[in-house]
Amino acid sequence: MDRIYNSLLIYGLNESTAKYLYYFIVILIIVVTSVTVTLIINKIVLRFLAKRIKNNKYKWDDVLLNNKVFQKISMIIPGIAVYTGVGAFEEISALISKLSTVYILSIVIITAKSLINSADDIYRQFPISRDRPIKGLLQVIEIILYIIFGIMIVSILIDKNPVALISGIGALTAITTLIFKDSIVGFIAGIQLTWNDMLRIDDWIEMPKYGADGDVIEITLTTVKVRNFDKTIVTLPTYALISDSFKNWRGMQETGGRRIKRAINIDLTSIKFCTEEMLEKYKKVNFLKRYIEEKEKELEVYNERIENTDVLVNGRNLTNVGIFRIYAQNYINNHPKVHTGMTCMVRQLAPTENGLPLEVYVFINDINWTTYEAAQSDIFDHLLAVAEFFDLRIFQNPSSFDFNKLAEK
Repeated sequence: MDRIYNSLLIYGLNESTAKYLYYFIVILIIVVTSVTVTLIINKIVLRFLAKRIKNNKYKWDDVLLNNKVFQKISMIIPGIAVYTGVGAFEEISALISKLSTVYILSIVIITAKSLINSADDIYRQFPISRDRPIKGLLQVIEIILYIIFGIMIVSILIDKNPVALISGIGALTAITTLIFKDSIVGFIAGIQLTWNDMLRIDDWIEMPKYGADGDVIEITLTTVKVRNFDKTIVTLPTYALISDSFKNWRGMQETGGRRIKRAINIDLTSIKFCTEEMLEKYKKVNFLKRYIEEKEKELEVYNERIENTDVLVNGRNLTNVGIFRIYAQNYINNHPKVHTGMTCMVRQLAPTENGLPLEVYVFINDINWTTYEAAQSDIFDHLLAVAEFFDLRIFQNPSSFDFNKLAEK
């Protein structure tokens, strides 16, 4: 290196100009050399390493490769080269040493971020990641590393002891807390969500206040991402899931049964006692024959103790709406899509101005949305169609068709 400096002096340059030109040439040589070595490592060594990694049975090294961890590590070489040759710079050696150290620390931070991302990607390959996501925790670690390395870099640039710098930061705690308020609250909320098992990746949640109705795709330090069924993505603040209520459909998904809770409104004016002719007609229905025969015997024994049974109100008698309810119950009991291990019933609700609600409360044995809707439609298509067989009318508000029909009469 001294030869370069002496050669510059021979060419007639003054000492000051020759010195700075000498520094520039030395830095250029160091940088070019280190960059060349880095390129050789990236183009040859790492490509060879990538082929070997992709051919083995392990997955974690593929993740490191995809996140370019090895390439970022190789970027430290120029900084180390400059730091090693700092003695050649004499007067500006302290400045060069600081800058090269800052560069090395910056690359270490970048590499650490890639390693943290790789840790999350590797963890996501295990089934437990859906129950216990760690992205929020990793983000906290990332913030802590940024703070530590930031303090180290500032202390190097201003020639101060990091301990003294940290003690000075104590006075800014209130401001720091205000700036990172959302991160702190989000972190605490994330811990509560994970610890209490309130939310997992792929959970279907509903939160109408925020327009969320879909699957959870990501849980981070401050936000939860939900992909709605219309393919839009809603980002919720993590603390909102603690402070507000939301519906999680995981229980339904785990039990394997999806509930139907829907009523058919029967016109009250169509409800009546069954005549002998009506009962004979209903006995021809497979789902009703045995029930009607047993019920007739029960009512016959009961009505023998009653006087004036020729008046229907004096005894117990079957009604068309009661027969229809039993038919609906037996029909859904034998439906192939109904979950036999869960609640299955047809019940009457309180009459309203819209008639008598006959509610079907049952669970479908397939939680797939399209299968569930198809099964639900199949059940109600049938019940609505057969109501007329039982001399019942389904209630609906009058339409123009009804008024036209009335006008014709």
